[in-house]
Order: sequence, then C-alpha cells, then structure tokens
Amino acid sequence: MTQPKNFGFGEDETMLRDSARKFFADNCSADKIHSQVAHNYDIYRDIESIWDKNLWSQICELGWTAACVPEEAGGIGMPVVAAVALAEEAGKAAFPSPLISTFNATFALRACKSDAATKVLGDIATGTSATLAMTNQKGSWEAQDTDVAVTDGKLSGTAWFVQDAKKVERFVVSASTDKGVGLYVVDPSAAGVQIIADGIIDLTRDQAHIVFNNVEAIEVAAPGTGDKALAEALPAILCIISADIVGSGEWLLQTTTDYATVRVQFDHPLGFFQAVKHPLVNVMLAVDQTKSLVYNAACAIDNEPEQAERLARMAKSSASDMAVFSSSRSVQFHGGIGFTWECFIHIFFKRQMHNHVLYGDAKYQRAKLADMLMGKAA
Repeated sequence: MTQPKNFGFGEDETMLRDSARKFFADNCSADKIHSQVAHNYDIYRDIESIWDKNLWSQICELGWTAACVPEEAGGIGMPVVAAVALAEEAGKAAFPSPLISTFNATFALRACKSDAATKVLGDIATGTSATLAMTNQKGSWEAQDTDVAVTDGKLSGTAWFVQDAKKVERFVVSASTDKGVGLYVVDPSAAGVQIIADGIIDLTRDQAHIVFNNVEAIEVAAPGTGDKALAEALPAILCIISADIVGSGEWLLQTTTDYATVRVQFDHPLGFFQAVKHPLVNVMLAVDQTKSLVYNAACAIDNEPEQAERLARMAKSSASDMAVFSSSRSVQFHGGIGFTWECFIHIFFKRQMHNHVLYGDAKYQRAKLADMLMGKAA
C-alpha cells in the first residue's frame, strides 16, 4: 500500500482541524494562557497542575478524544493524521490539558487488541483521560526496562516521568512479569497509588512519578505482549509529540516575525537587518521540514506500517532540533523583553524544551535510526 498524496488529510480531517483552530482562537489566546499558568513567578512556589476543566469537557463533547478510537470501541475511527492535526493546534495554543497524553494512551491501547483494552478505549471516546506510565528512573522508554512488576496480579514499583499525572483518570502502566512485559490500566484513586509531583519547566503540563504498592489493575495486554503493543504504538506517539512541537514552532515563528516588523532600531524595523531576517527564514524552513516529516510519518502508520517507525523517528529528530532552534531565535530576537516573565515567549519556549527530550531527543532518535538502517555496532 502506498501513501495518498495528501497524507490522507481529507475533508473530515480538514474540518476537524479548522474547528480546533477556531476553538483555540476563541478560548486560548496567549495572554489568557499566560495569566492562567504563569500567574506566580516565585521559583519556590508549590508544584501545581493548572488547567481549565470546563474547556476539557467542551473538547470531549466535540469528539476530539474519540477521533482515533476505533469505531468498534465507540470512537470515530479517523486516521492518525487527525490526531496529529489536533496536536499541532494544541501546541500552537500551548493548551494545558491531558489531550496529548490521552492520544498517546489511545494508540497504546489500540495496539493491545484485547476486550479489556477495547472497553477502556470506549471510555476514552466518551471523554475519559489517560496517560502512559512506562518509563523507568533512568528515563528509558523501552518497555522491558520498566521499574514496575506484577506479583499475584498486583502492581508494585514506580513509574517515572508520567505526563499529566494529576489531570488524568487512567494510567496505562507497563509492568514486568516472569513471562514478559504486560500492560495494565489503573485508576489514580485506587488503593496503594501514590502520585508524587515533579518540578518541571513546562508550565502548561504537570509530571509525576507514581508509586504502586500492591495495586489492583486491569490487564489490557497479556505478559509477553505489552512490549510489542508499545512498539506498535511508538510511531504514533512520536508523531503526536512532534506535531505539538510543530504547533509551538509555528506560534514562535509568527510572533517573532510580527515583532520584527514593528520593533524599530536604527530607524529600521528589526526585520530589515539580515542578522534577523535570514535566521527567521531558517526557522520557517525548519518548521516546514518538520511538519512535512510528521504528516508523512503519521500517514505511513495507516498506509505503510512497515515504514512507520523509521519515518516517525526521522520526524522526532527533526522536531527536537527545530524546538531548540525556534525557541532560541524567538527569545534572542525579542531582545531584552524576550528574557522576561511578562513576555509570552517563555510559555512556548518551555513547552518546546520539554517536548524536545520527551520520548528521546534528536541525538537519541538518530542513534536509533542508525541501528535500524545499519545494524547495531558489535
């Protein structure tokens, strides 16, 4: 099967993206997000999980969480590019919500192909939020490296670097057994679950490490199949994070370009000077290149699955590099004001820096690509 020329981005996907763009324009202006999440500049402030639950309810009613849930589970069954488009718009608005995490959990559950996973997917389709708890203390994303184990059907151990842990209603946990890795769904309010918040730079998200002490869980992928499910879901997960980076990069580029046209120095707008306009063109090229790679990879998941991981790692590598470049140029070209708390830039800068390393930075992705294309070194 070959990819369609439009990346599978048809009329329905276009309507979904346009409705999301209007929703964010109406409800999530940069000044509103800044006042919401950056109201306290004290570095010793308590760790908070700040988000608008009413807006979350509205996007659930609009069917966003159901977009990529299969029809047999009660969802809409749209291609991965639909979720990628929503993630891009969310990144462009720096939207504080569990949307990105819920998409990632959705793709992991889809790969489980079990009745229990289908039931949880049905809950997500109606608005239940979820996140993945699959990382060990060293930051490894590999399923077999999990620090959580199953004993007598109960989970014990710690999952680290869990995204939006204070916002979600379900954890999808990878856990080891003597038969291999399985996937399990846990309610955050279950007995034996302790959520310990982490301090992170991204003001639009929260992160935590979660301690499980003999916790009852629902098995959605049997031992020995959980790692395979996560491997199948990984290309979509990388695409979703990369799309979020693209959206933030687009906002940073547009905002900095606008500033360069109105800020006058030496009797000329900043954009008049080659030292400003040439790097901004390079940012534009980096954003466009990453966006093309992301949609290509997302389309491959549905049309050329054998190519999906390679293309998704290419997209995330490009996205991580672009995240750093777009953020640094944006801050620098805003001059002294760009380094202040009052400037909206830092909200997107910090989101980019968080996404930059999430599920592996550019160097990590290129190393994985080298292993795929040339084989691991002896």
